[in-house]
Amino acid sequence: MATPAGPPPSAAGPPTQKISDVITSFRPNRRFKSGGSTTAITSLDFDDTGELAIVARNDDTLQIYNCKEGKHAKELKSQKYGVHLARFSHHAQSIIYASTKVDDTIRFLSTHDNSYIRYFKGHTDTVTSISLCPSSDSFISCSRDNTVRIWNLQSNHYQGLLNLHAPYLAAYDPSATVIAIASPPTHSILLYDIRNYDKPPFATFDLQDLEQRFLAPGGGGEWTKLEFTNDGKSLIVGTTGVGHFVLDAFSGEIKHFCYRKSGHSGRLAPGQAPSIHSQSSQNGNMPAAGQGDLCATPDGQFLVGGSGDEGLLVWNIAKPPTSNHVLECMDVLPGPGKGAIVGYNPRTNLLASADKDLFFWQPDADLMV
Repeated sequence: MATPAGPPPSAAGPPTQKISDVITSFRPNRRFKSGGSTTAITSLDFDDTGELAIVARNDDTLQIYNCKEGKHAKELKSQKYGVHLARFSHHAQSIIYASTKVDDTIRFLSTHDNSYIRYFKGHTDTVTSISLCPSSDSFISCSRDNTVRIWNLQSNHYQGLLNLHAPYLAAYDPSATVIAIASPPTHSILLYDIRNYDKPPFATFDLQDLEQRFLAPGGGGEWTKLEFTNDGKSLIVGTTGVGHFVLDAFSGEIKHFCYRKSGHSGRLAPGQAPSIHSQSSQNGNMPAAGQGDLCATPDGQFLVGGSGDEGLLVWNIAKPPTSNHVLECMDVLPGPGKGAIVGYNPRTNLLASADKDLFFWQPDADLMV
């Protein structure tokens, strides 16, 4: 159910305005209610055109929304296998997603007729990350079975395999020539040349000292997200602690620690999520899974994230680093609900945040400078 809170999205201002001109004026103008007190949205993705958004929910459904019209478009059910980490392929009406019940197969689904196109079998424990190649039909999956697998949508069989300790997160760089793989328990990020992924990583970033310096006083923090900025210059490491790391993508040196006083939004990190093979996965009191409560804007200039409070925080990561590398948020965007899941539309100035309900945010013309 959509609750209007303003004009339709298309009437909320030119979508092509520079992000820096509108970033502080975002306000929620659409609310899509989940309808259940225990329902939580666990992942969010936009298609390449920016016209559609898809969320996975812990009630074993996928919900598709039309961003242009600000409307709910379709519900798809995955009651037998559950659903998490739903991602649009580069083909408009198909998605891939991880299972949360029965097995750890990744499923390739046609959203047009709700039929399976292909199954990607191989993982033997919870899939913790799915990342699509920006320029091809390849994708990477990470799992608690200590493997990273490289797939192509055209084949049931994985094209590549890496055996690593706790490789919970992975990301392609914008040029699709480098993959970064994060192992939170070892405090390390490994960079591989995608053409030579079977060779040792060409760079390794050790974050243990940074974690002790910035996270330990606030009680530590699990890693929740790994993302390159679209200019390829920075690597974002989201955490459940009191902030997120912005690293130089080439050297691994810290640029910023994006500080948030009120902490995180309460979702489980990939390494914390229970396995579907364990009894603990049946515990209804377990916090919901997530995919990180932050995102970089398409221009690579800002980070938008949730916190323990309502609303969204904005950090200007294009600023020169301070002497202590701590970056305070430049603005708080007021809105209802925790931003446990946050995404920025790749084609237009539309933000989405979710916890139980989904919110679309757009610039308020009256607040623009």
